[in-house]
Amino acid sequence: MPHYFDESYSGKVFIMSRASENDAQAVIYGMPMDYTVSFRPGSRFGPNRIREASIGLEEYSPYLDKHLEEVAYHDAGDLMFPFGNAEKSLGIIEEFMSDLLGKGKFPIGLGGEHLVSWPVIKTFYEKVPDLKIIHIDAHADLREEYEGEVLSHSTPIRKACELIGPENVYSFGIRSGMREEFQYAQESGMHMYRYEVLEPLKKVLPDLAGEKVYVTIDIDVLDPAYAPGTGTAEAGGISSKELLHAIHEIARSDVKVVGCDLVEVAPPYDPTEQTAIAASKFVREMLLGFVK
Repeated sequence: MPHYFDESYSGKVFIMSRASENDAQAVIYGMPMDYTVSFRPGSRFGPNRIREASIGLEEYSPYLDKHLEEVAYHDAGDLMFPFGNAEKSLGIIEEFMSDLLGKGKFPIGLGGEHLVSWPVIKTFYEKVPDLKIIHIDAHADLREEYEGEVLSHSTPIRKACELIGPENVYSFGIRSGMREEFQYAQESGMHMYRYEVLEPLKKVLPDLAGEKVYVTIDIDVLDPAYAPGTGTAEAGGISSKELLHAIHEIARSDVKVVGCDLVEVAPPYDPTEQTAIAASKFVREMLLGFVK
């Protein structure tokens, strides 16, 4: 895809990536943007570090009894953005996603700040008007704006609620946000589950059987003990084991996952690479579990 990606790029690709997109069921792509973060920047380096960490993975998942050779996927690299221009960068994501979905590919996005999920959700909704969202995160991301900016990493889920209807958005693990965000969640009819992920998810999945679902995961849902390498770390999170189990519950359920992303890995704060290592494993399990 020369229109979106730098053809001269010779960096890492996710382990066992196929050489060609044409024969791929799924496409991994990076969204290296962190222009609106409110605390610590650096997530634009996340996609490549996840790829590098994937080299240490086994290609077989004992959880799902599947091997990566069973899924045809292509790592397209990172999208090229005009540095510092959030609006144009989101436009590039939207255009790319429209092209990718038009080809019938399953998208797996690597962030980047969480705002990058917004144009993906927007494009999906144009093609899948009955779309549902599973959102796993420490933060509500339900602000209308941050410091006067409507394009902010704290706004994508509010934008999604306003687009597809709050009753179609399911948030898990939420433990941080303004009072007004929690009030909005309660009054709007969206489904917010505070602090925990796995148990409430198990209860919700039967209600979503047969539904088309986009899954977006912010790595900061994990406690900083498991994922220090993120821009807005929040104490009191879940373990890596719980997030793995949550991914597997979705994979084994009857929901129809149509796409997914994992965002907010920030390598500058990840000295032992434990965050990137965990993220690469989550991506492997999503590849094997979500791509049918």
